[in-house]
Amino acid sequence: MSTLKSLLVHVDASPQAAVRLQLAEQLALAHGAQATAIYAVVSALLRYPMAMAAGGDMAPMLAEVDQQRVEAARKRYAATVKPAHVAWLECSGQPIADVAQQAFYADLLVLGQRGVDENRDVDVPADFVSSVLIASGRPAIVLPHIATAPAKLERVLIAWKPTRESARAVTAALPILQQARKVTVASFDEGEEAAAEAGILGYLRQHGVQASFKRAVASKAEVGEQLLSLAADEQADLLVMGCYGHGRAREWVLGGASRTVIASMTIPVLMSH
Repeated sequence: MSTLKSLLVHVDASPQAAVRLQLAEQLALAHGAQATAIYAVVSALLRYPMAMAAGGDMAPMLAEVDQQRVEAARKRYAATVKPAHVAWLECSGQPIADVAQQAFYADLLVLGQRGVDENRDVDVPADFVSSVLIASGRPAIVLPHIATAPAKLERVLIAWKPTRESARAVTAALPILQQARKVTVASFDEGEEAAAEAGILGYLRQHGVQASFKRAVASKAEVGEQLLSLAADEQADLLVMGCYGHGRAREWVLGGASRTVIASMTIPVLMSH
C-alpha cells in the first residue's frame, strides 16, 4: 500500500484554521503519520506599510497586533489537537515562501480556501493556495472556507485526464483512496476515452483501489462547474484533480477549471500541479 507519513497544515489567525488542524490530525492518526502545523501569515508591518509613514510609534502597535494574532492561533491549536499528533512551527512575514519551503519535507499539505470576505482574510495573499502549489510542487488538500468540521473522505471523486497533473494528484491520493468506501473516476476529455478508462482503472486496481468510471462531455468553459455539480451528485467527500496553470512564481495563472474549483469549492479538494 502507498504510505502517507508526513503532513504539513497551514495555520493562520482565522477560525477556519481549526478545521484544517482537525483534518490533519485525523489523517495522521488514520495513516500513522506525523503532522506539523505551520503558522505563517503576512506580518502587520507588511500589510500596512503606509502606517509606518504616519510615525515611528506605529511599529510597536503593529508588532502588538502580530503578537495577538499568533497567541490566538496558539490557543486554537492547543484547544484543537494534541501536540503528540500535530507539532507546532512558527514562521512570519512571507507565508507563501515559508510554507512552500517546509512543504518540500511533507507528503501532503492541508491548506484553506480564501473566504469571500477579502477584508477578513488578510493573513495570506489572495493567491496563497495556487502559489504554494506551484512553488512547492507538493500535493495539497484544500478545505473550503465554509467547512465547519473535517470530512471523513470516504467517497472520493477523481477528475481524470491523461496528464502529468492528474497523474500526480491520483498518486498523492492513493493512501486516501485505499481507505475510501467508494471511488468514482470522471472524465470530461474527448478522444481516446476507452484507453483512458482502462488505463486509470487498471492503475488503481494495481494499488488495491476498485473504482467506477463516468464519462461526460463538456466544453472547457463548463468543466469546473460541471465537475463541482457531479461531486454534489455523487455526494463526494473529496475531489481529486490536477491543478493547471502557466507562468512563473507569483505571475502564475490558473486554468479555467482549476480557477473555478478553487473559487467555488464546497468540499475538500486534493490538488497537485
